[in-house]
Amino acid sequence: MTNWFKAHPWHGIDPGPNLPQEVTVFIEIVPTDTVKYEIDKASGYLKIDRPQQFSNIVPALYGFVPRTYCMESVAEYCMEKTQRTDMIGDGDPLDICVLSERDIPRGDILMQAYPVGGFRMIDDNEADDKILAVLKGDPVFDQWRDISLLPKGLVDRLHHYFLTYKLPPGSTVKPKVEITHIFGPEEAYEIIRRSRVDYENHFNGKSIKKI
Repeated sequence: MTNWFKAHPWHGIDPGPNLPQEVTVFIEIVPTDTVKYEIDKASGYLKIDRPQQFSNIVPALYGFVPRTYCMESVAEYCMEKTQRTDMIGDGDPLDICVLSERDIPRGDILMQAYPVGGFRMIDDNEADDKILAVLKGDPVFDQWRDISLLPKGLVDRLHHYFLTYKLPPGSTVKPKVEITHIFGPEEAYEIIRRSRVDYENHFNGKSIKKI
């Protein structure tokens, strides 16, 4: 039977049968966007979070893995890796950047990607991991399945973006955001697994209307 209703990108889309080595990704933002879009958790539609205030633009396709949630299990893993004791999850689906040689001009789309690593990012005391992936079938990036194989300049650019994208030009305020580690695919897989555990613990069989 045909489903005439749009699936909720966070709750209504299968993250993929081959997790964590291959994931379905919902893309919110592309590098040409001049405003920051993010999912409206209640309706599932993209909304404008804010105009991009600065020249800093996201250097990759950016979105999240459906049916993931970053809470206790994800925070526990972050504490294990950083030896901290005060971490919490950021309460959002798991963020992911997807690299592609192709120009993809718009978000609000689904794609398949291979996680290759990521950044262990901490925003104040929140675990805010950023998974890095390559587009499945991409003629250039598909061959690189480990972050260590990616061009260093590209990884550095992503690293710089996440450290500075919330700072206004000329700011002298010390950012609350830090990246403690750059990790490879195995740690990315573990974070994906844990974000699935957190999702099941919080949403499986429960109402998702009030998020």
